[in-house]
Amino acid sequence: MTTTTTFKVTKAPISKIDQLDFTKIPFGKAFSDHMFVAEYRDGNWADMRIEPFANFSVHPANIAWHYGQSIFEGMKATRHNDGTPLLFRPELHAKRINKSAIRMAMPTFPEQAFMDAVYDLVSLEKAWIPKEEGSALYLRPYMIAMDEFIGVQISKTYKFVIFCCPVGPYYNKPLSLKADERYIRAAEGGTGFAKAAGNYARSLYPTQLAKEEGFDQIMWLDAKENNFVQEVGTMNIFFAFGDKVVTPATGGTILEGITRDSCLRILKSKGYEIEVRPISITEVMSSAKNGELTEVFGTGTAAVIARVNAIGYKGDKVEFDVNSYKIAPLLKDTVNGIRSGRLPDDFNWTIKVD
Repeated sequence: MTTTTTFKVTKAPISKIDQLDFTKIPFGKAFSDHMFVAEYRDGNWADMRIEPFANFSVHPANIAWHYGQSIFEGMKATRHNDGTPLLFRPELHAKRINKSAIRMAMPTFPEQAFMDAVYDLVSLEKAWIPKEEGSALYLRPYMIAMDEFIGVQISKTYKFVIFCCPVGPYYNKPLSLKADERYIRAAEGGTGFAKAAGNYARSLYPTQLAKEEGFDQIMWLDAKENNFVQEVGTMNIFFAFGDKVVTPATGGTILEGITRDSCLRILKSKGYEIEVRPISITEVMSSAKNGELTEVFGTGTAAVIARVNAIGYKGDKVEFDVNSYKIAPLLKDTVNGIRSGRLPDDFNWTIKVD
């Protein structure tokens, strides 16, 4: 990859890396030495720089805190088996954050500058990338409004930031899901396809209730008929009927997952039958009971591939033997293998950070 944007770089005087035990990495709680920052004012992005990771000073009337103009991405840098850092389909994250920005009335960020910032930041922080396959340096690009004003209006100033977290696997065990018949995540015409902060905030209370019932996550149903599966709290969702794999279409209510897209391409290349169509919770429960539904799994940047061992709906519950799964382990091994260089990148998805 050829970078074209030059950033001012201020290096941290002392690295914190010796404080981290790479054998016990807490997800989302360890942060690397540097971050990328850019400011939007007078209609342009300016003052793009890489600087030491530190707190910001934010006004109490910051408009994002009060009215929710806040979007983000989640992506990973991994270590090739020759030691070189790898980026996985970063251009799709550059496009997706801008799609979110447009929906939230925020300025788009130049895609080339996004790519260059990720490349340069990962190059600087490459020592923070865990060596173990399945672990990664998690990157969090995000944008927030910065106007200091109490009133519902579009902000005129913004901050764009990318920071890094070394992480291990997000889920260490299979998940149980509750199909929620009361609360919804998104409706047509809403912000479901965007990675907007509010989408995740509204999921917290229903997820808390599900956990009190013994489940790990919510499986959202559609807002209109309260019948068709949408996605899980942190993932897109897949259903396998033998060698046929079904997943809901994204549309306006479901996040266009990059891992989801990658899995669909992998499955197609290996000859699996794929159906992207509506799937009702009634079909899920009945086909699980009669043995037709053989695997359920989620996909996401953080989760990669997460097997589902149970689904509950209206007091009924079906369970799955995750040890018999074939497709989910295949996908996880393929994605992780491409990200580590253990398997060939036949899709040209990875970019080496030299």
